[in-house]
Amino acid sequence: MTGVHKGELVMTDNTPNGDVDVTKAWRASQGQKSTATRLRIFAAIAWVVAIGGEIAGIVMLRQHKFDHGNMGLLIGILVGIAIFAIAGNLMWKSANKQDPASKADPAKFFFQNQLGAIVTLIAFLPLIVLIFMDKDMDPKNKKIAGGVGVVLAALATLVGVSFKPPSVEQYTQDMNQCAAQIEAKQPTTACSPEVAAQAQAIAQDSAAVAEATKDAAHPAGQDVVYWIAPENGAKTSSTPHVFHICEGVSPLRGKTVNHGSVTEAYAQNATRITKQMAMEQKQCGFIGAK
Repeated sequence: MTGVHKGELVMTDNTPNGDVDVTKAWRASQGQKSTATRLRIFAAIAWVVAIGGEIAGIVMLRQHKFDHGNMGLLIGILVGIAIFAIAGNLMWKSANKQDPASKADPAKFFFQNQLGAIVTLIAFLPLIVLIFMDKDMDPKNKKIAGGVGVVLAALATLVGVSFKPPSVEQYTQDMNQCAAQIEAKQPTTACSPEVAAQAQAIAQDSAAVAEATKDAAHPAGQDVVYWIAPENGAKTSSTPHVFHICEGVSPLRGKTVNHGSVTEAYAQNATRITKQMAMEQKQCGFIGAK
């Protein structure tokens, strides 16, 4: 096989066996990242609406709208803040399941996973404090509105807290165990939904590549594939690319090519194994290997 261009991925161990970690570090797929981005945008919108409700409540409070009545309106505002805060929190936590943070960056890991609780406190505390400090509001109404606000704030904040936040490290461990179970043809009890499909695909493609690349020098096959490098120096390609079993195949001629394990290909959004395996085996010199 010919050499690859400079500045590309370092080649990993070429000989797979039963002890090889075929998944390396887990990374969110392009689809998972897109889903996470959409969820985070919707979560942000919900939080903005919640904070907007708080601002409206503060303005009306300053205008003495609740001094002797309108309790239904004030409680409605508090309930509305809670609804949108909780909706944002649930969407944010769902996004983190699709594209979690890494524990390697403790500050980012904390803020990404607890942001919902932080935003919820921002959306409630100023209004609740002003309710209790309002000297013109009827004392009975103040206690009712303040009490309702405290309960709703506590509930929404608890929803926003991630008690067992997902992490890249956890997903890596899950996927390694999942891939091992797939290779051993055992039930995939170690797989979480977020890693199962990717682990299955990587294990299957790794096995197909190993089978196709057997030769005298590598009787067990290789875990090295080649794909068109992401455009403009990006970390991942914007559209899914095909990976191949050597650099000398027709689709890669004249292209900037990266190479590495099947897992590394997936990380750069090269997630489609070539459909011309027989032709590529001929072009790469693997046909007839024992």
